[in-house]
Amino acid sequence: MATKAGDDPDSLMALCTVFCLKNLRRTMCYTGDQNKLCLRPDVFLPSEICDKLVNVYMELVHTDSDFELQDGFFQLFCDPCSTRLTQLHLREDFVRDKDLEAIAKQDLIELHLTSCTSLSARSLRTLSCFRHSLVSLSLFGCTNVFFHRARVPLACGEDEDEDEEDQLPRHTLASDFTFQGFGRLRLLNVGGLAAEVDVETLLKPLPALTSLDLSAVHLPRPAFLAQWRDRLGSLVLYNVDLSEELIRTVVRLNHLRHLDISRESQRSSKFKMTRKILTAVVQGLGNLVSLDISGHIMLDNCTVPHFEEAMGRPSMEPCKSSIYPFQELKRPLQFLGLYNTTLCNVTHIPAYKVTGSKNEDQVLNAIEAYREYRPELAHRAINQLFDIARIQHCNQLLRALQLVIGALKCHKYDKSIQVTGSAALFYLTNTEYRNDQSVRLRREVIEVVLNGMEQYQEVTVQRNCCLTLCNFNIPEELEFQYHRVNMLLLKILEPARQDESIQRIAVHLCNALVCQVDNDHKEAVGKMGFVKTMLNLIQKKLQDRMCDQVMEFSWSALWNITDETPDNCQMFLNCSGMDLFLECLQEFPDKQELHRNMLGLLGNVAEVKALRPQLLTSQFITVFSNLLDSKADGIEVSYNACGVLSHIMYDGPEVWALGEPDRVQVMDKMWDAIQSWDVSSRRNINYRSFEPILRLLPQSISPVSQHWATWALYNLVSVYPNKYCPLLVKEGGIGLLEKVLELESSQRETKDMARKVMEQCENFKEDPMDTSR
Repeated sequence: MATKAGDDPDSLMALCTVFCLKNLRRTMCYTGDQNKLCLRPDVFLPSEICDKLVNVYMELVHTDSDFELQDGFFQLFCDPCSTRLTQLHLREDFVRDKDLEAIAKQDLIELHLTSCTSLSARSLRTLSCFRHSLVSLSLFGCTNVFFHRARVPLACGEDEDEDEEDQLPRHTLASDFTFQGFGRLRLLNVGGLAAEVDVETLLKPLPALTSLDLSAVHLPRPAFLAQWRDRLGSLVLYNVDLSEELIRTVVRLNHLRHLDISRESQRSSKFKMTRKILTAVVQGLGNLVSLDISGHIMLDNCTVPHFEEAMGRPSMEPCKSSIYPFQELKRPLQFLGLYNTTLCNVTHIPAYKVTGSKNEDQVLNAIEAYREYRPELAHRAINQLFDIARIQHCNQLLRALQLVIGALKCHKYDKSIQVTGSAALFYLTNTEYRNDQSVRLRREVIEVVLNGMEQYQEVTVQRNCCLTLCNFNIPEELEFQYHRVNMLLLKILEPARQDESIQRIAVHLCNALVCQVDNDHKEAVGKMGFVKTMLNLIQKKLQDRMCDQVMEFSWSALWNITDETPDNCQMFLNCSGMDLFLECLQEFPDKQELHRNMLGLLGNVAEVKALRPQLLTSQFITVFSNLLDSKADGIEVSYNACGVLSHIMYDGPEVWALGEPDRVQVMDKMWDAIQSWDVSSRRNINYRSFEPILRLLPQSISPVSQHWATWALYNLVSVYPNKYCPLLVKEGGIGLLEKVLELESSQRETKDMARKVMEQCENFKEDPMDTSR
């Protein structure tokens, strides 16, 4: 049983569908002539599977950046003898005329096309192929489907091709199309139908309709709606200009159970919703269970006086309604849309579900009701949810997150939804709400946030998305999208003049993502251009003579990504990293955090034997030697400088081809620096492995390097025994320390330190019940 709401696993059907779609040629298809995708001849797929394949395919194309459109995908379903399609939901301009033509032989029962702006009048011919079987049809937002496209003149010798690429934008109205012959059609949505289309003539052959959506459709002669007086159960007239004639026609449709006469905005309407009109609607439509009047200017005479309606607990009984016309209801409505009206603020509303802005429940109802077909209203409602999560407290967290995620997926290309949705997600995923969120839900949030980052380079969306990612445990919670998130962050950081706040957040995320991950991840990120991007940021800050968080985070990120990763260390040197190191030292001599990060990075470079010769120059050795005296950030800068020199000294005197500084003098200075450090110092450092330190132990080439390594181990195991004693034992450090004791070249102080390290580890093993572990 799932421990948290929303954490139920995907069904086996869902998992298999996605796998097959991502591996078509390895599962149900093969590659035919001219690299054509073909269905295997031994495959027969029933409608339950075919419908799922097509609908999930569209969802993946829309929301999964790693999933690519498959040319000829719809052609797989051309033969009803091997595939059966019945219910399809397709959206956006991915859907082409040729896609519908490919499935023209199928007996579709339900076809929902939403905002398929690439469809032209060619698809009307295909729709006619479905006329004998189609029961439900939506053409919502398919603005070009009733228009022929003009041909692009073909050059001499070219073959004629009917593909969309050979056509100009919409040109002439397809006036010859009607729904003649669609005898089974019961549900029709033609929302957004162009004004040039004669809606009355178009719909006249459909006497059996029970549900009709005419959102934003021009109705010059509304009386034609009376033909469905005895059949129509649902009528949507969202953003339709209301008139007395239209209202008189509507109230005669006495079988209506759902009526929507809402508007996007009060400003664009001359129509006033009076008590008389609302009463006529309630009295004339006795079967009504759902009514939406959102966005209308409501006259004050619709509501009872405030002092009366405020009495008693809120009630849904119609007789107690604060809205006079609804006192005529026989029973409470199942749904009542009052969004962007004054009526949502009254006390007694006779409806089980109400949209409005009075409280969290009304706002969530609004997002749920309007998110698919009314992004302008969903955007406002999400903005109000943002305020609730930011200022108050969201009590329905799971529902709120799922609704916002759904809106962001549905409207990937709507900037206003992406801005408000990403802002709401930031507050809905912060620490206050974290314990109530499942792993699955948080992954869904990450995916829609990355979708927004991919689609929009706009400052507000990028900032909101980056801030939201900061609410997650990094890198653990982002690891399932590791490559993608790094690519997006590096893309954000490409512009030379990026917004300062976004730059700071993105660099922080980059740094966190390369900290505490395995070397394979670091190498992969390095190949993406991570090292060069960080150095470009550093270069830019040097030009501006500014040492801020971006500068410090960039060096810290380089320190992390070069840890035990020689290829990235090589990239750092190849990209003139050492020149920038020297420039930063000179330009910012007092920036302790900066110095620590830079020296930590150079410690990683020095651990790579093949790269150490590039550090062995008079200039660099002098700089490292001088930094041994640094008191910046406690002992950290001095410690790291000594670590760099220890690895260089380990290569022996024969590689020291420098006149100045003298090798012996540098070693003496290193020894003095080590002696000056407090061995009980608490460290701002994190070792994942002791291997680079341990290799300096059993050797006599450079006793000072051996001493630095021994000091480092004692400091770590004594100050942080729970973390580092087990690590040292695991990596065979005890045996190497014993060899230090056996070597005659080992200094007395080094041997004393080695014994202390061994004793510390031994004592740690003797007390396994240490409660601080």
